[in-house]
Formats: sequence, C-alpha cells, structure tokens
Amino acid sequence: MEEPALPPATGEKEHLSLALANSAIALAGGHTVDLLGTPAQANRWLTERGLAPVDAGMMEMCAAQVRSLREQIRSLFASRAAGLPALPAAVAAINDAMTRVPTAPLLRWDDKAGPYRTTPHPTTEIVDHALATVAADAADLLTGPDAERLTACGSTPCNRYLLRHGRRHWCSTRCGDRARAARAYARRTRSGA
Repeated sequence: MEEPALPPATGEKEHLSLALANSAIALAGGHTVDLLGTPAQANRWLTERGLAPVDAGMMEMCAAQVRSLREQIRSLFASRAAGLPALPAAVAAINDAMTRVPTAPLLRWDDKAGPYRTTPHPTTEIVDHALATVAADAADLLTGPDAERLTACGSTPCNRYLLRHGRRHWCSTRCGDRARAARAYARRTRSGA
C-alpha cells in the first residue's frame, strides 16, 4: 500500500518520540501502514529526522530495534493518555535505550599491538544513538510540561498520538473531518428512523 501523505500530528515536530509513535498508522478499512516496515524505510525515517546518514546500511536487526522501541513508546503514551500505570517492561526499554550508548570509544587490547580504542560497529552505533535520542525525548515528553496534553487521536480507527491544543482532539484535519462526517451520518440515520 502507498504511504499516506499525512501531516504531522500536533507535537511531532517538537518531539521525535511522538513522530516515532505515529510511524505505524491505522487507516480506514482495516489497512495499516508501517513507515518503518523495511530496513530502507527505517533508514529513511531516521535520515529525515537527522538521526542517521542516508547510507547507514540499516539491516533488519536494527530496523526491528527501532520498531520495538516504537511499540514501547506507544505503550507508555497509551498509559499516560488513559491515566493508567505503565508496563514495567516499557519503562525498562526506554531506560535501556537511553543508557546503552557508549559515551566514548571502548578500550580494546591486541596481544601484539597492545591497547587501542575503538567504537562498536558503525551502523549499530548509529542506531543505538538514534534510539537513545528518541528514548530521551520520550522520557522528557512524559515527565515535562507537555505530558498533560498528550492524548490519542479521537477518530476511529486512527491510532496516532498528539499534543492536544485547545479543543482539538484529532491528529489531522483528515481525522477531524472523518469524525464530523460520522457524527452527521449518525444524526441523519437517527432522525430518519
């Protein structure tokens, strides 16, 4: 299915974690679009947000890590929006992503050449840094002043999150129009029955 051209939900430009959470999109008719469905798509998503170079060479293992973090962030956002306790595994995943990144090249020892410093595999390091950045943003969003505004889109079947602004309950005008049309249809069918 073609990737939909949806505008970013309110807050996505300020919060990478919100953009990541919204990268799996439920559409009408039971269709879904995963903007991270393949390694190339995951690489493109990270590149568009300045988290990876175009030629990072993302492999499926790395793309799966990005998708996994997305699901943990979605779980935390759902808990926050509904006022429910968070799953401990989701909290642990965010903390793990934030602390997994080495802050300096690691010390290695070669029996012949002696000690030297090196960084881990370049692509893995890129993904780890990207995940740490997004996880830190999620932690900041969940604990910061915008946390009270975090909500799920009010239009079925949309599964995106947004930062509520005023009376707006939808992630996009498309979802708002769909919700208004559904209400109008319900009124017409009630009055015609």
